[in-house]
Amino acid sequence: MSVAKFIELSGESTQSFEDAINIGVGKAAETLHNLRSAWVKEQEVIFENGKVAKYRVIMKISFVLD
Repeated sequence: MSVAKFIELSGESTQSFEDAINIGVGKAAETLHNLRSAWVKEQEVIFENGKVAKYRVIMKISFVLD
């Protein structure tokens, strides 16, 4: 039997939403192990001088506890 935990985090990129997801998951993978899934809850863009400057995602990541 396994037990999973969920955490909520954000990822940010100047390139795309997909890149923001990869950055967030990559950072989580540096300190957590047994990652199982990610659910993107929100997407938003940050404007600078009237143009999209950053892409941000808020997501939940699940991992199995030891």
